[in-house]
Amino acid sequence: MELKVKIENNTALIGIIGLGYVGLPLALEFSNKGFPVIGFDIDDKKIAVLNSGKSYIKHIKSERIKNAIEKEKFSTTSDFSRLSEADAILVCVPTPLNAHREPDMKFIESSANMISKHFRKGQLIVLESSTYPGTTDEILLPLLENPLSQNGNKVNWVAGKDFYLAYSPEREDPNNRDFNTSTIPKVVGGVTPACLEITCTLYNQIVVKTVPVSSTRTAETTKLLENIYRCVNIALVNELKIILDKMGIDVWEVIEAAKTKPFGFQAFYPGPGLGGHCIPIDPFYFTWKSKEFDMSTKFIELAGEINTHMPYYIIEISIKALNVNKKSMNGAKILILGASYKKDIDDTRESPSLKLIELCLERGAIVDYNDPYIPILPKTRQYKFNLSSVDLTKENLSKYDLIILSTNHTVYDYKFIYDNSNLILDTRNAFNNFNSSDKLFKA
Repeated sequence: MELKVKIENNTALIGIIGLGYVGLPLALEFSNKGFPVIGFDIDDKKIAVLNSGKSYIKHIKSERIKNAIEKEKFSTTSDFSRLSEADAILVCVPTPLNAHREPDMKFIESSANMISKHFRKGQLIVLESSTYPGTTDEILLPLLENPLSQNGNKVNWVAGKDFYLAYSPEREDPNNRDFNTSTIPKVVGGVTPACLEITCTLYNQIVVKTVPVSSTRTAETTKLLENIYRCVNIALVNELKIILDKMGIDVWEVIEAAKTKPFGFQAFYPGPGLGGHCIPIDPFYFTWKSKEFDMSTKFIELAGEINTHMPYYIIEISIKALNVNKKSMNGAKILILGASYKKDIDDTRESPSLKLIELCLERGAIVDYNDPYIPILPKTRQYKFNLSSVDLTKENLSKYDLIILSTNHTVYDYKFIYDNSNLILDTRNAFNNFNSSDKLFKA
């Protein structure tokens, strides 16, 4: 098998579509192992930054990109006709939800169509994007089995013989100091046994372990289960938090005590809502697909409702906290601390902070934010705020009626913030070492 030999010799050319939080670290990992890599993206600004040897993602150092380029192992382009040069093409594009919480497959479909136009025999295609069970078989496979030839006629190719197709879900956790692309086991499902074998061979060159499964559908569902599990358990502690607040019981203290049990319990923590590309979105891919089989996913949908409600709960507590100080939300000056969806990263995808800003503005508040990693709030599919991060000076902190801690960045000086603020609402238990006072509320 010619492709397998090229992979084992680290000479196979790797093409990666989508150079975001998944595609870029994957590209760098392959190039670090000596593979030549071409990164493809529709964003020419991103391409220009990367080709200059710089990074636009905080936890990915520019030195890694510069070194890969200098060794002539990494280049980026928006010219998708060069897909024909690649021996293996990995698809790492977004899979958002539309306004009705249904899968928006336009990025996968666009990538599949682009590959089909420049497809050649012997190539390996791997989808890494989180998606519903059946995507690989139902969207990619038909296009690749009947691509257009150079004369414009469709040809009939057989998966596992003329080309290889597989699904391997990404498991990136931005800025995780314990695990990275190479140390996280890789689940792999192939359309045929030959597809599975060649894909495992590829990933075995860069990851600690591959986990082969029986089908692409199994691999697709594995990714969904991982994030459904987290979504449901976060919803559980979020619901408990709301109830325990009314009982006068500190949910954070309860969790700390419960996790001393050495078996049968895993700690999950409440917050202002869910963020990131996976947990708020992936469960609804499964929910949507289940309807095809006349099945409802009550447990998953309930978890989604609870987690979606959390920003509204934070606003309720904010209003109560302001009322204690004889202030109303309408006209109040509010500072949101942290715009990223989790601490110490520069990723705002699905961040609950953005929802909090929207809800505060709707209620007449004057809103600012601070995030050391996000100097300007980027436009998203849902939000278009014209806001820049304000400095955390003594003077600035003292002018706000309420400060809402949404993202608990490690770099924050919590004592300085506490000492110089009028009123704080802590959604992350970041001020747990400070004595309870009239100016500190938890939610």
